[in-house]
Amino acid sequence: MTIVLGRPGVDGLGEAVGALREWQDDGAPMQLHPGDLGWFWRFGAAATAAAVRTWSRDGRILAVGLLDGPELLRLTIAPDAQRDEALARQLAEDVIDPERGVLPQGKVHLEAPMTALLQNLLPEDGWKADEPWTPLRRDLAEPVEDPGVRIEVIGPQQAHVRAAVQQAAFDNSSFTDERWRAMAAGLPYAEARCLVAYDDRGDAVAAVTVWSAGPGKPGLIEPLGVHRDHLGHGHGKAITIAAAAALRELGSSSAIVCTPTSNAGAVATYRSAGFRQLPETRDLYREA
Repeated sequence: MTIVLGRPGVDGLGEAVGALREWQDDGAPMQLHPGDLGWFWRFGAAATAAAVRTWSRDGRILAVGLLDGPELLRLTIAPDAQRDEALARQLAEDVIDPERGVLPQGKVHLEAPMTALLQNLLPEDGWKADEPWTPLRRDLAEPVEDPGVRIEVIGPQQAHVRAAVQQAAFDNSSFTDERWRAMAAGLPYAEARCLVAYDDRGDAVAAVTVWSAGPGKPGLIEPLGVHRDHLGHGHGKAITIAAAAALRELGSSSAIVCTPTSNAGAVATYRSAGFRQLPETRDLYREA
């Protein structure tokens, strides 16, 4: 049967999010998560729909991609279709040809499951492995320890606090309280939480957003940051522990996060908060 490349539109985002929820599994490699779409939703539902691509056969979604920027496609594939040759070849053709409306001409990047057949096909067309990323996971079967700092769950009245910490944690961040409200209105945020950590003086020092994919499935940390004026005091570890506790309360089986391997400080922080380092992953890229 024919594999159809689709753009779901705002009305079709729920089906794409549902497929991503279904595919999450603790035994699977790190992959695109409903929370990735949820975090992108800060730009609004229409922008999120414009950035999503789906590949379907006989009415069933087999792959979902998110254009996380014009030159990066983050793609995942249904577990039982990752070695499907017809799907892999269709994905490769659609990714390679700019006229398909997936990736443009020039230098582009692709994130895809390391176990997918697509990973074998693109190097045949000259694609190369990019810099490594480190996934980390914390099992949530047991209760999570106290983070040791005051943690608040952020609602609309505190959106400006969450936005301010984000801006102070990431250079050139465009996050605002309006974008928080757009994100919070999105479908995935129904199973998400934003947390802010406060120090002994009452200053907001770190923030995180966590995304559940449903009970018994891995939950995602995206993003997490510490205010640049409050680095070096253990706040990263504290907010990471709080994030794990929030995901456990939401029913998640584990907490997952991924960071560039070159960011040794972030890897060390997650490990100090009880996360286990998993095998590295690499995106693929095509030169201009």
